Amino acid sequence: MPGDALHGDITTVTRVCLELTIDLLEGRDPSDKVARLQRAAADWAREGIPIDTVHHAVHEGFRLAFDLLLNKTDPAQRPEDPAQLLLRTLDTITPAVALAYVREHQAAVTEHHTAVHTLVSALLAGHPTSTMARESGIEIGPAYAVLAVHVPRHRDETHPNVDPKVVARRKLRRLQAELGARCGGRALSLLSVDGGTVLIPGDLASEDTTTEAPIDELVPGLSAAAQVPVTATIISATTPQIPDAADRAHELLDMVLRLDSAPGLYRFADLAMEYQLTRPGPGLDRLGALLDPLETYPDLLDTLRRHLATGLSRQRTARQLQVHTNTVDYRLKRIGQLTGLDPAQPSGLWYLRAALIARTYRDAAPGNGIH
Repeated sequence: MPGDALHGDITTVTRVCLELTIDLLEGRDPSDKVARLQRAAADWAREGIPIDTVHHAVHEGFRLAFDLLLNKTDPAQRPEDPAQLLLRTLDTITPAVALAYVREHQAAVTEHHTAVHTLVSALLAGHPTSTMARESGIEIGPAYAVLAVHVPRHRDETHPNVDPKVVARRKLRRLQAELGARCGGRALSLLSVDGGTVLIPGDLASEDTTTEAPIDELVPGLSAAAQVPVTATIISATTPQIPDAADRAHELLDMVLRLDSAPGLYRFADLAMEYQLTRPGPGLDRLGALLDPLETYPDLLDTLRRHLATGLSRQRTARQLQVHTNTVDYRLKRIGQLTGLDPAQPSGLWYLRAALIARTYRDAAPGNGIH
């Protein structure tokens, strides 16, 4: 046990274990002794002492107590069946100590999570956070990588014989554990089962694509932990800029999802053209109108969308549509005939992609666009 201050606790626990053992031996109710052990276990949980150390300390106290009972007492007063007494005592002590420790630990974790959520909400809203940070003991850095995260449903969430809420919560816990492990517990997150916002200290992440940054390994790690393909967008910002950066990151994430882009991590540099194309104005309306001839051909629009999302791979597009590659070729040729924009030509392909992006946002209901 760390520190001289805890040595007295061991003495107390040894005494309590001895008294509890005698109570069991003589047929008395040991509830008051069990409660004292639970209070000690709860105190150690608050101190952050690992549960294996707590169990070792309690068992050491019990060993000393049992040694006194068996070796330092009148033989006539010793128990007839020491092994049975040992098992009864351990069966009383171990569950009680574990339950008290886990309850206190869960309370501390809940309190910490509440403090983190409150702090992140304040940072995202641009409210003062110095007092909250000081009271919670959470350090606020000068800059952060702001991640907007999308977490799709786990396949078991649609299983008829499984509670989808349980599956979703387990998915979220795995993701949060992975995030904590990769960021050393320094990431600040506001996550639900379908995603949210994560703030990672600037020294752990970088938007400089010329250097290797741990952030590039984060999303694959989260995907593996959650067992679903995670998609995220990232914007770097100083702490006062977090509200604007979060809005921008979620705009980018919304765009990535609308365009059915592959899961992964996206930086603003990856999406600059698409972002600019979605700005309201006559240009957006004009580009969106380029695909109006396909209005009555949903299969052609779907083929174009999937073909662009697969990086112009005819084979992957065909597999996703469950058609032959010749069908994909025919549909692309038909798109060129109807729109006057040839998907086989760079210029036609550029306009088709721009038109698809613009159309996605032009057709969004008012107030339900970028969020």
